[in-house]
Amino acid sequence: MNMQFIHHLPTPESIKEQFPLHRQIAALKEQRDREIRDIFTGASDKLLLIIGPCSADNEEAVIDYIHRLRRVQERVAGRILIIPRIYTNKPRTVGVGYKGMLHQPDPGQKENMLKGIIAIRKMHTRAVEETGFTCADEMLYPENHPYLSDLLSYVAVGARSVEDQQHRLTASGVGIPVGMKNPTSGDISVMMNSITAAQSAYTFLYRGWEVKTGGNPFAHAILRGYVDKFGNNMPNYHYEDLQHLLESYHERKLQNPAVIVDTNHSNSGKRYLEQVRISKDILHSCRVSPDVRRLVKGLMIESYIEDGSQKIGDGCYGRSITDPCLGWEKTERLILELAELW
Repeated sequence: MNMQFIHHLPTPESIKEQFPLHRQIAALKEQRDREIRDIFTGASDKLLLIIGPCSADNEEAVIDYIHRLRRVQERVAGRILIIPRIYTNKPRTVGVGYKGMLHQPDPGQKENMLKGIIAIRKMHTRAVEETGFTCADEMLYPENHPYLSDLLSYVAVGARSVEDQQHRLTASGVGIPVGMKNPTSGDISVMMNSITAAQSAYTFLYRGWEVKTGGNPFAHAILRGYVDKFGNNMPNYHYEDLQHLLESYHERKLQNPAVIVDTNHSNSGKRYLEQVRISKDILHSCRVSPDVRRLVKGLMIESYIEDGSQKIGDGCYGRSITDPCLGWEKTERLILELAELW
């Protein structure tokens, strides 16, 4: 085996013992999880807004940003439920580049996943303790989910992971809503297969254990656009795309038909300012069709303190070092406008 074994990483149980949560946090997470489930079942008509930086690269800036979200949440509480994105691990198309705080707690230093595991748990803990928000993260590595399982209220499986068996099986047992993105090819049958799999029960191997799951009735679709055979970014958020997705749900008779629409990535062609227009376009489709409105549960928006992106080391506080994001002023205005439109 051509591998160098660097650290034997601590178990999730030992990390949770080392960095425990206050009892009130468990009660808060239970309440948040219930409110989010109610949106997916239709018991609540609120719009979910899964919003935040492309990657959570700097703890102070991320927590600052989430405090700003908390102040806006109070203003739109009757219509919108915000789940901040704290994405601590980032997939890379060709495998190289910054892979998130899990790998590099300091983006300017070498990888250290032991420090990374501790850093991401501390950051998620600060978020809920200081703002009351339980947050979202991407499940890039299924075996790492237990390090944050008592903190997260939403998990996304990315476009490059959605066809992977271990992601699907793990999603069936995490106990919170899991969004399955369409693959970069745009073939939504792959995404629908993943949702079908995640809603089913299994016995399988996980972290050295034989485990059993009961299926996840809140596994759902995330439409993020796709790349055609010529390498062009193509959107899939339009009214016709949403109708087609609804038909696919009905054909498969899945539980709780739902979609979160990712307004960036290939849907915007990575033109981050387009997220404002795309968000409003989706809400217009919801007003046109009651069926589409019942299907659309929320939006996913990439947003940070400063507009755009920067290279690692440029030193601009609150600006993304991965994909470009909407800055705070545009973000706050957009959230308020979405509350009026929903």
